[in-house]
Amino acid sequence: MSTVGRHILAGFFISLSLILVLAVSYFSIFPLDEWSILWNVKIMDIPAVFFISGITLLIGSGIGVSAGLAWKKHLHQIHSALKQMEKGHSIQKIDPKISELSSIWKQIDQVQAYMTEQKKISQRLATQKAEEQEKRIQEIVSQERNRLARELHDSVSQQLFAASMLMSAINETNAEKRTPQEKKQLSLVEQMINQSQLEMRALLLHLRPAALKGKTLREGMKELLVELSQKVPIEVDWKLEDMTLDKGIEDHLFRILQESVSNTLRHAKASSLEVRLIQRESIVIMSVLDDGVGFVMEESKASSYGLQNMRERALEIGGTLKVISVPNKGTRLEVKVPIVHTEGEKDD
Repeated sequence: MSTVGRHILAGFFISLSLILVLAVSYFSIFPLDEWSILWNVKIMDIPAVFFISGITLLIGSGIGVSAGLAWKKHLHQIHSALKQMEKGHSIQKIDPKISELSSIWKQIDQVQAYMTEQKKISQRLATQKAEEQEKRIQEIVSQERNRLARELHDSVSQQLFAASMLMSAINETNAEKRTPQEKKQLSLVEQMINQSQLEMRALLLHLRPAALKGKTLREGMKELLVELSQKVPIEVDWKLEDMTLDKGIEDHLFRILQESVSNTLRHAKASSLEVRLIQRESIVIMSVLDDGVGFVMEESKASSYGLQNMRERALEIGGTLKVISVPNKGTRLEVKVPIVHTEGEKDD
């Protein structure tokens, strides 16, 4: 039963109880000679007993409606505040003038302060972790990744390119003399080589650049997308706003972008890719949209290591990751990270 319904029912029973108590008390002190007078005396052509009882019950129900609507408003305010907290937005304190509700709002303020502090700690730890790891292994990992990328580019990538050119020449030579079965097999081989080239390019993008290396997030993302547009036959469009973020947040967002681009190249078969990096109030939003083959969300949740890895990275910096994909309609990935400023930063 709703809050309003409960208060109406309570007002009805309170009014009924009040009528009974007053009636018993009154008639005990002033007993009637004839009880029929209660039906004979009328008010507005209604027997007095029914008129008085009805007015009392109506007043009680009205009071119940008023109280129920007031409590419904208070509960709605609490529900809205909790929804805002869930989305990472700050809430305004409300003084309801009721001690019990004041205690609840005070507890909500404490929970919000605790969540804000936890986000600060989480982002600070992510920053410290990224900086420490970068200091320990950046030099070694960077050298090894560049060496591996260089060798793959100079050997396997060149061989795949040569094989692709050779297959194109074979398909164009004496094509009229081949059977449909032979044409189909040669076409499949050419498609496999082209797909292998995309896989190789995705791997090279994973390996290089290895890290932001002193660049801002916007600069690193732009460099990655420019390289992608130059090496892969896919239309790339981007809108990247310049912003100042902690090192840990930048590192995680960049890694998420790398993983998302790699998945697009390897699986999406997309012809276009859109990347957005914007900041709205205290929320940083990064979105990646492609027009590829998409996938069934339910089937990928438990099996996709890449998606799980990206979600974990988003959680480590206090953010959320949302993926929407429709078969043959494309995939949209969106990361939202609340930026928590310290008091010193606000004063600046």
